[in-house]
Amino acid sequence: MKSIEGSDAAIMMAFAERVIIIPGYGMAVAQAQHKIWELTELLEERGVMVKFAIHPVAGRMPGHMNVLLAEAGVPYDKIYDLEDVNAEFPKTDVALIIGANDVVNPDARTNKSSPIYGMPILDADKAKNVIVIKRGKGTGFSGVENTLFYADNTRLLYGDGQKMASELIQGVKGL
Repeated sequence: MKSIEGSDAAIMMAFAERVIIIPGYGMAVAQAQHKIWELTELLEERGVMVKFAIHPVAGRMPGHMNVLLAEAGVPYDKIYDLEDVNAEFPKTDVALIIGANDVVNPDARTNKSSPIYGMPILDADKAKNVIVIKRGKGTGFSGVENTLFYADNTRLLYGDGQKMASELIQGVKGL
């Protein structure tokens, strides 16, 4: 696992053409949806195209992420379901994952011995760069280690989701 500082992640995102944000339960726990929307607005002011990718089981109930993003004011036309967004990851400069784990684990596609094998996932690993906001090095709800976290194109931004989103906002504002 390779870490990244908030300032470096902010630079990467600010100079990207396309960013896809993948929220999960960790965003809900941190109550970071408002900060993530503020970050989105700043990136869009810089000309970055930002979309949100929602997995059907992200969070603790179906629609959980949609409700949180709506609460923060994210327009519905920026929110995409798995089937509608997966083809876009290879053209994406940065996939920002905040609090999602199992729904982006490539083992679901590749590791037949994994308990999550066969589960549809968001193809975040296919983005040019992946930044994962994560409190620690633990596993997700399933208890399965996420091989995405060890990929060459992945960096982990360790800390509370709201605090790390604030760092990203300050980093983008400072450019």
